[in-house]
Amino acid sequence: MELTIFNIDGKETGKVANLPDEVFKIEPNEHAIYLDVKQYLANQRQGTHKAKERNAVTGSTRKVKKQKGTGSARAGDIKNPLFRGGGRTFGPRPRDYSFKLNKKLKKVARKSALSLKATAGNIIILEDFNFEAPKTKNIVALKENLNLLNKKSLIILSDKNKNIYLSSRNLRDTKVVKASDLNTYDIMNAVKIVVVESSIEKIQSLFN
Repeated sequence: MELTIFNIDGKETGKVANLPDEVFKIEPNEHAIYLDVKQYLANQRQGTHKAKERNAVTGSTRKVKKQKGTGSARAGDIKNPLFRGGGRTFGPRPRDYSFKLNKKLKKVARKSALSLKATAGNIIILEDFNFEAPKTKNIVALKENLNLLNKKSLIILSDKNKNIYLSSRNLRDTKVVKASDLNTYDIMNAVKIVVVESSIEKIQSLFN
């Protein structure tokens, strides 16, 4: 797959990038994408939720009333879940939501997500660039030149770049990641994927 390379001014450079078909043009496996996104979101959960059951509620263990002869249902202590202030029945307990996925499946999921974006024409190739200092207005100007304002965008770099990362940190609709940190959720969550030219080779080496 061939795509035109743009510069930070949003103009064509006259060069063309060859995207490897084995990464950007495979038959998408939607179930693999679902599982990988599900795992990513599950891993973000802290799992620290906790409700007090009757054994954790402070209170007397004295029987509230006698067993028989009151005309109402029998009752134990004041911590009974049926009473106000009592424990909760089957309340949430701390747990770990994470689960395991095979590396091969995760790789297929990422390639499937990239292929879906490429097929839909939602990938932009950008020549290598850098900022002299971290300024949010630089990223805003870049997005404006590429017609990406108010669109969720994912910028993929080949290596860590502090100035570009800090420039994008204040924008809720823009995320900057290294090629080695790509995940299926970020790819599918973005409307447009901006791939820096030097990161194409890195992505190909990661997925092959």
